[in-house]
Amino acid sequence: MLFSNETPIGIMGIGIYLPKTVMTAKEISEATGGAWSEDAVRNKLGINQKYIPSKEKCDGTQEMGALAALDCMEKAGVDPRQIDAILCIGEEWKEYPLTTSACYIQTRIGAVNAWGVDVQNRCCSAVSAMKFAKDMMLGDPECNTVLIAGGYRNCDFIDFKDNGVSFMFDLGAGGGAMLLRKGYPHNRILGCHVVTDGSVVYTCGSEVGGIREPVTAENVGEFGKLRLMDGERMKNLLNRDSMPNWYKCIDESLRKSGKKREDIGYLDILHIKRSGHKAMLKDLGLREDQSVYLEDYGHIGQIDSILSLKLGLEQGKIKPGTVVCTIAAGIGYTWAANIIEWG
Repeated sequence: MLFSNETPIGIMGIGIYLPKTVMTAKEISEATGGAWSEDAVRNKLGINQKYIPSKEKCDGTQEMGALAALDCMEKAGVDPRQIDAILCIGEEWKEYPLTTSACYIQTRIGAVNAWGVDVQNRCCSAVSAMKFAKDMMLGDPECNTVLIAGGYRNCDFIDFKDNGVSFMFDLGAGGGAMLLRKGYPHNRILGCHVVTDGSVVYTCGSEVGGIREPVTAENVGEFGKLRLMDGERMKNLLNRDSMPNWYKCIDESLRKSGKKREDIGYLDILHIKRSGHKAMLKDLGLREDQSVYLEDYGHIGQIDSILSLKLGLEQGKIKPGTVVCTIAAGIGYTWAANIIEWG
């Protein structure tokens, strides 16, 4: 059955929070000790600047998610008491370990009638949460309004002297939120498809601070550092499978939506290196003005999916009738895509 035959699940509002502090391409170059020139940071990595946390308490992961949620609720004109469930897509790096971010947001915004759960799928979290929210509302007659919200600041884990993680020099900070409602006939979420390959789950991550390698006096300097644990293995898998898996997600989400590639009017894609962004557009037969390249924001993980949608609307690239294809990939490794019919 095609999604067009189902009860519509529509996006009522979008919210974004960005810190007040930015890190420029020049500053990134300086942080690498000159290993990366400012020109290479701009043109190869695709970063003019990126948002990073300020020293203010509001730039914690949970609070940034709550601030984005408040922005979303204001724009949607919806009372938080109408929310039935909250799917928090905030990162595991947060104010206090082992606290539940969805519960924090629920109380912070006054969604007294909602229950909440944390959803974590790295940079695919927003796309995955849209699928979860849609499936939940279609399956539960009492669930009608779902808030997706969270914050991200994995930029804290980047060591600019480690060239092995240069593909993550773009990591930034911010919060995003999206309000979905059952029976809302506008901005409909259609098909979604997700592919996971866990064979490289331990090839990239923070080695120190977990159960396998607790923090000690000897390794404390490595705590909070994002490293390639098996870079060659991860590189080999990505070179072989990444693009095919991404295109499989795109084509399957289109099929489930009763759409084809030529129907795509806007590509909502997270920040990747400039050449990869252009190649993706070319392969899909899209022009550069049918997407937003996040060179002035950096890669805010799963928040990119919401930020790109917001910018596409503000820049007039998404209009009534535009078919939006949202794609994301997250370390682990997961690829995902969904289709939104705007208007």
